[in-house]
Amino acid sequence: MTLPKFIICMDGTFRLGMVNQHKHLLKPGDQCIGGGYYHFDYTSNRIILDRESYDFGRPKWHLVEVLKVPSTYRGMRIVYKYDDGFHDDFNVSEELQIENYD
Repeated sequence: MTLPKFIICMDGTFRLGMVNQHKHLLKPGDQCIGGGYYHFDYTSNRIILDRESYDFGRPKWHLVEVLKVPSTYRGMRIVYKYDDGFHDDFNVSEELQIENYD
């Protein structure tokens, strides 16, 4: 069953898609530093990220300075919701520098 999943790579690449497993988003040479699930909130123009990858764990945001986001999502704000009762939501768009790629 394919689900909307995302990963973050050590070089800052943000990749998302409908896949069976997070590892299916990897390209040769990628070093994954976490992932989870996503959905689009078109009303507020946001990509909402949450949960964690079974294989790679939660995104390790502290290892990323520049997040490379596909240009398809230019202008959309990105938020990661921990939903664990301990962490506040992480406003990716405000905390990290965003670069777009094709």
